[in-house]
Amino acid sequence: MDIWSVDGAGWLEEGPPGFRRLPSPNFDPRPEGMPVELLVIHNISLPPDQFGGPGVEQLFTNRLDPTEHPYYVEIQGMQVSAHFFIRRDGSLIQFVSCLDRAWHAGLSQWQGRPRCNDFSIGIELEGCDTQPFEDAQYLTLERLSEALCKAYPLRGMVGHSDIAPGRKTDPGPCFDWARVKPLPQPR
Repeated sequence: MDIWSVDGAGWLEEGPPGFRRLPSPNFDPRPEGMPVELLVIHNISLPPDQFGGPGVEQLFTNRLDPTEHPYYVEIQGMQVSAHFFIRRDGSLIQFVSCLDRAWHAGLSQWQGRPRCNDFSIGIELEGCDTQPFEDAQYLTLERLSEALCKAYPLRGMVGHSDIAPGRKTDPGPCFDWARVKPLPQPR
């Protein structure tokens, strides 16, 4: 099994078959001296509850065509991103360097600290609140989190719903937290 690692510029050097980088314009610098301490797990599918299409990639790169689906009109002009996107087959796309702040968490708080985008890495799983995730996604998530733990002083892994309760529901009730290894304690 190949060992994945993150380079000094915050980009994953290697990943599962089909791994690629697709830079998003939706990011900005983290606050000066802000360590990366948190992984935030999300789910996303575009159109909603449909998998495999280009919608998420188009959304994160500001190329979503509002004429392709009625839902796209509602989210037209939204500028969002995540660091990583894990598709149903386990393939992985990185949109933003881990050293930069992706726009994934919005209004959020973790352990009394607001603005989770400042100190977190956002990982989107292709999915929804009503369908189980795939084995391949859990495997990619495990390998990715191991690589991120080697690169950054991570202290927690939470769902979007944990840092934005009442506002967000993802990764949802079908995400099996028992299948996710706890993060090792920072040295």
